[in-house]
Amino acid sequence: MEKMLRIAVQKSGRLSEKSLEIIKNCGIKFGSDSRVLKEQASNFPIEFLYVRDDDIPTYVRDGVADIGIVGRNEYDEQAIDLAIIRDLGFAKCRLSIAVPNDFTYTGLSCLQGKRIATSYPHILAGVLKENKVTASFVQVSGSVEVTPAVGISDAICDLVSTGATLAMNGLREVETIYTSTAVMIGRNEMGDDQKSSILKRLMLRIDAVMRANNYKYVIFNLPEEHLDQVARIVGGMKSPTVTRLMEKGWVSVQTVVAEDTFWDVFEQLKDLGAQGILVTPIEKMTE
Repeated sequence: MEKMLRIAVQKSGRLSEKSLEIIKNCGIKFGSDSRVLKEQASNFPIEFLYVRDDDIPTYVRDGVADIGIVGRNEYDEQAIDLAIIRDLGFAKCRLSIAVPNDFTYTGLSCLQGKRIATSYPHILAGVLKENKVTASFVQVSGSVEVTPAVGISDAICDLVSTGATLAMNGLREVETIYTSTAVMIGRNEMGDDQKSSILKRLMLRIDAVMRANNYKYVIFNLPEEHLDQVARIVGGMKSPTVTRLMEKGWVSVQTVVAEDTFWDVFEQLKDLGAQGILVTPIEKMTE
């Protein structure tokens, strides 16, 4: 009987949705019913555990799960003895200092001797130490924003997305001290050749999906006289694919363009007389 690679994923929320989406894009079929705490994929040897995000490092460390997907903030806060298998790049967030609206903030140094409420004392302590600031921590696991209003803290350090919750509680974000994305974590040694092989297969698929997300497939018609210039502009995984058209002096060009450079490339192509530019997403791609 083939062994299963067991992966711990956040039960619900944005991180959960993105984690399951990338695995589904790998062609792995499963139900992802929020009422289910454990399930197996139907076409790949992987089993899912749906748990609280802050429990995932413990599950992996104790061998209950082989790998897990968490925010890097959770990894850095508590999972020092685990390995990051891959930075997945999604679920970006920031850890910021926020203070009451009447607090005069001039930099981290003004937190000297203050009480700071946070769910991330380890990360915060490291940042303050680097800046030679000494403060006391009020460790809370939720509703950090309310602590200044009830006199428990002078400032807070918490994850921020839009800042709307801060504003509702009379706080303002003053400084970002840390940024986080989703990471896949595991033990330094898997300890099982069969599971290591399954993980290698999974990462091959995930890398193909992640790489595809960063590129677009572009097709366009071009006056042949500008072909050398276009080759320098668009590049491609090796070089563009070129097909001659029935209309003399014209060619059709197919290439792959990085998402973050696409609009610069697009403008240059138009300047060279490119026509009929067609852009499509790429589902999977390998080198």
